[in-house]
Amino acid sequence: MIFGKIEYLNLLPFHLFLKRYLRYSIEKKAWQKRGSVPASINRAFRARRIDAAVISSIRSRGCRCTDFGIVADGEVQSVLLLPGVLKNDAESDSSNILARVLGMEGEVIIGDKALRYFLAHPGEAVDLAAAWRKRESLPFVFARLCAHPPHIRRLERITKHFFAHPQKIPYRTLKEQAVRRGIEVDQLKAYLGKIHYRIGWREKRALKRFFRLARGDRPR
Repeated sequence: MIFGKIEYLNLLPFHLFLKRYLRYSIEKKAWQKRGSVPASINRAFRARRIDAAVISSIRSRGCRCTDFGIVADGEVQSVLLLPGVLKNDAESDSSNILARVLGMEGEVIIGDKALRYFLAHPGEAVDLAAAWRKRESLPFVFARLCAHPPHIRRLERITKHFFAHPQKIPYRTLKEQAVRRGIEVDQLKAYLGKIHYRIGWREKRALKRFFRLARGDRPR
């Protein structure tokens, strides 16, 4: 099974888990080489160049997915809308559509660059996850872990193991990642605390709501 890997900080706990969990060297090497941004991973998954990946939620409709995802129930700090001229983030799929669903115009930025902007310019941008939570009273699911057949059962076993064994990130790793991303360790820890990965009934309800709104259907 070939994993696609999103090179964003929000998946650090899962990346550390996979590094320990993947038993076969060929799988581990393929996963480590397949790092990219969400929009590129989405295209690779759709073209079946990879077998499994955390793909943007808006691209997960009709796919075989697990109950693992990237979720924020309120402020997330790494998905922002900057006031000004309408501009999508080329790295994103779900967040660009989220801004449209919320009826907001400006420049969408996501990922580590958005987190650095949020920390450097507090209060200057709209946090799209917080805006969604305020309007819908639901968390927002940015991405889901999906796989092509016949890999979904193994992927479900992997995520079950992940949920049963929460990852403790060593301080050395936190420090290395903070330096690499240009932020402080405390800021990194606070950011990861705003994200959870289990997709339960509220998250599934939020997904259905987002899909419906993204299609342009009338709210029910």
